[in-house]
Order: sequence, then C-alpha cells, then structure tokens
Amino acid sequence: MAEDWVVRRGTDGEPVLRYLLDEREGRPWADLLEVLDESVDAAAFVRAELPGWVVSGPPGLGQELVAHGARVLRHAHTFRRDLRADPPPADWAGTPLREGLRAVPCDRAPEELYEAWRAAFAPDHVDFYPGEDARVVAERITPLLEGEVIGPVLPSSLLAVDAEDRVVAGLILTDRDGLPWIGDVFRHPERGYRGLGADLLRRAVGDAAERGLADVTLVVSEGNPARRVYESLGFRLQETSLTVVVPDA
Repeated sequence: MAEDWVVRRGTDGEPVLRYLLDEREGRPWADLLEVLDESVDAAAFVRAELPGWVVSGPPGLGQELVAHGARVLRHAHTFRRDLRADPPPADWAGTPLREGLRAVPCDRAPEELYEAWRAAFAPDHVDFYPGEDARVVAERITPLLEGEVIGPVLPSSLLAVDAEDRVVAGLILTDRDGLPWIGDVFRHPERGYRGLGADLLRRAVGDAAERGLADVTLVVSEGNPARRVYESLGFRLQETSLTVVVPDA
C-alpha cells in the first residue's frame, strides 16, 4: 500500500476525510479513514462520495454506516510490540517447540499449509473464510505467501511441522511498506498443540528483535480469544477500526 493520503473535500473546498487508497474484495478501499472536519456529517458524506466502497475507519463512523445499510466485514484491533523500548527476553528467539515438533522456514507450498490453516479458522471462528478448498488456497493463503496482500514474507516467519513433516502451525510475518506486520498466526486445534501459537510468537518476535527490527504489528478481530495471548506477550493496543462495505448508490 502506498503511503499517499487521499483527501476528500466538501463543496466549500475544505478537507472532510483522508484515507489510504487500496483494493479489497474487488472494490476500492478507503483504509485508515480519518474524519478531518467534525462539523460535517461524515457518514452521509461517505455514503454520497464513496458508494460501493470498502471503508475502514473509526467504529462510530462504521456503526452509523451500518445503520444505513452498510455490511460489516471486520471489527478489528491493531496491536504493536515495541522491540526497542521493550525488547523481548534474549531466549525468545530460541523458544523450543513441544516434543515431536520442529520449526522450519515459511517456504512450503500453500497447499501444505491449508489443512492446519483451515482447521484453525473453523466455521465457528470469527475469522472463518467460506469457500471450497481451492478457493481458500487461491484467495487467502497463496496471495499472503506471495506478498500480494500485505507485502513480502520476512525471514522471521516460521512453520511448525510434526514427525511426519506435516505443517501443524505457522506464523507469517510480512513487510507492510517497511512495517513488520504479522499477516497470520494459526495452529491445528485438534492435535493437542494448545499454546503452540504463543511459542511461535515468542520465537518470531525474538528473531525479529535479533535482526534489528524496531517493532511488530498485528490486527486481531473483535471476539478472537487470541487477543489475550498477544497482550500477555507485550503487544499493546494502538487503535480500533470497523471495516464495512458502503451500500451502492
């Protein structure tokens, strides 16, 4: 995503909104939207100026848009771990995985990640993604691994494999325009690996610190219990946003 802010102005020429322009679900996406003029009815302005767009912005604005027919895509919280002001313990980079598992680079084919990824985000999970197997691989896993969704995969990413060399968990750290960003953390929930996600987080965060990265950021959906894990590992809340699809004109 290019860090070039787009500013929308009212009929008087004064700035009303600004956002980063991208694409999501085949629609133009106003990401990180900010309201610059509180005297303007921002929800009405968005409905008039951005019909059919995906908008990510303050929850209050999103809720007003939902009241006028917008569809919610995600209610999310951004967390950041400062690796310089609050460096992780020295032994995090070498966090051992439980017996029978080993850590490997995140260089497997998307299909090898699919079983564990799909099991991690089952239908009752807040981040469940519907669709057939091939669609999930093509639309979610492959673009993430190829750097098309957020950015290139960084070396601190890793996978956990079992004695049969099957992927059972993973953490994918990406470069979002120079900002280290965790694109996904997942583990197979049915194989008795409770706590493995936290182990991978410690290992990746420790490795990122050793490589000189200043911080690591991630987004967690409202209602995802993993939030407690992130907070326990030193991630601090930065902002909350609601992403909606604005009704077409």
